[in-house]
Amino acid sequence: MNKAIGILGGTFDPIHFGHLRSALEVSEQLNLAHVRLIPSARPPHRNEPHATPQQRLMMLHLAMKNADGFIVDDRELQRDGVSYSVDTLISLRQDFPDNPLFLLLGTDAFLGIQTWHKWQDLLELAHIVVIRRPDETLAMPMELNTWYQQHLAMPNDEQSLAGNIWPVTVTQLAISATAIRSAVLEGKSPQFLLPDAVIQLISQLGLYRSNE
Repeated sequence: MNKAIGILGGTFDPIHFGHLRSALEVSEQLNLAHVRLIPSARPPHRNEPHATPQQRLMMLHLAMKNADGFIVDDRELQRDGVSYSVDTLISLRQDFPDNPLFLLLGTDAFLGIQTWHKWQDLLELAHIVVIRRPDETLAMPMELNTWYQQHLAMPNDEQSLAGNIWPVTVTQLAISATAIRSAVLEGKSPQFLLPDAVIQLISQLGLYRSNE
């Protein structure tokens, strides 16, 4: 069996330590070969990102420059149309037919998964990892809770390619891209919230200096 691959999507506007620390801890707990960071081109459930696709990709590459176990994957930026996760997983499954795939989701994203395009097809393509804070409880609607319980992973499911839900507790940092953008807009320092190289690029490009 080939080693498992983690998938973390998002706008990464900008990438920050909250993304990276959670992904690292999931990778260690599930013994992943690597985590692929996939920036969304046109997220269906969020406003248009403030930074351009090229700028967000540059920030990701800078953040990953000396990081083992992380790969920047720009497949959604190369694809026309809305960035649906199911399409991304289909593409990844074609590239990695014999590797377990683990789609990493925060609890907020998971609780809204029933609004996603073809959401019930996701487990046919990958496992879903629900990233939880140590003190967090999941208050799910009945249909989602039933689906969650039916697919909850057992220890011997580690070798399967897809089909299970894995709750993983991490040292989740209370960092948000929105707060970082607001800090930059207000002239405050975002130091220690994201990699220094990303901060330097944000400054050089003048990103997040206005609300436009």
